[in-house]
Amino acid sequence: MSPQPQKREIKFSTLLLGGGLNMFEVTSLGQPLEVIKTTMAANRGDSFAASLKRIWARGGFLGFYQGLIPWAWIEASSKGAVLLFVASETDYGMKRLGFSSFGAGITSGMVGGLAQAYATVGFCTCMKTAEITKHKVAEAGGKPPSTWNTFMNIYQKEGIRGINKGVNAVAIRQVTNWGSRFGLSRLAENAIRSVTGKQDTQTQKLNPFEKILASGLGGGLSAWNQPIEVVRVEMQSLKADPSRPKNMNMLSAVKYIYNQNGIGGLYRGVTPRIGLGIWQTVCMVALGDMAKEAADRFTGGR
Repeated sequence: MSPQPQKREIKFSTLLLGGGLNMFEVTSLGQPLEVIKTTMAANRGDSFAASLKRIWARGGFLGFYQGLIPWAWIEASSKGAVLLFVASETDYGMKRLGFSSFGAGITSGMVGGLAQAYATVGFCTCMKTAEITKHKVAEAGGKPPSTWNTFMNIYQKEGIRGINKGVNAVAIRQVTNWGSRFGLSRLAENAIRSVTGKQDTQTQKLNPFEKILASGLGGGLSAWNQPIEVVRVEMQSLKADPSRPKNMNMLSAVKYIYNQNGIGGLYRGVTPRIGLGIWQTVCMVALGDMAKEAADRFTGGR
């Protein structure tokens, strides 16, 4: 059992920290890895190299940042704020109840992931996926719509439900994503403490390298839920296929993917997803912890 943290006020500063960290994450390596992962999940017959060529052909270097503005920035600034704030407050509450760092990490990650999914990620992820996959319209001989036309076309045809298409798959993904990332990162931190002899969590802090290593391990191992991500991409994709179910839900999406590509189709894009998971977890867990500690020192722990 972890020692109970001292009672404190709600820390709204984590809203700003979370938004800033997630903006850094997505603008650096996050969006290119997201584009590669989504392209592979949507074009499951492509190899990794073929996916890179496909992305380059539709925009060169900037093709790897497709969907960054405005959708990824809107998503990052909002979901990062929600995640870090909700996860931090839940982690504090769980530790006050006597949960271990591992148990509190899993719980806080799951609650934070659920909150961000329904608050912002469902809508923004749908629009990012539509932006990335709309070029399949061009491949079929049509002209791909602009960013805002993409939004309006979906809204006019399907309303709010269409804009949030696949949100339940997103929620499952985010809950399992951040539950695993926070939980496994804390488990890795405990293992590093055992090896280095830093057993006292109050007085013996992990150094930045150790924090980043633990978060990298937690993020990479959290890619086990890739089938959920492939289902999410398929549900939100704009590609046209006569054999594709019209009113697709999670179950029909799984059947469609399996019939087309077998079990391997459910794991397409797992390699860039591992890289993305590592980078996101380093930014939101390791750098998040460091940023919160720095903020505490600046504000005197208030």
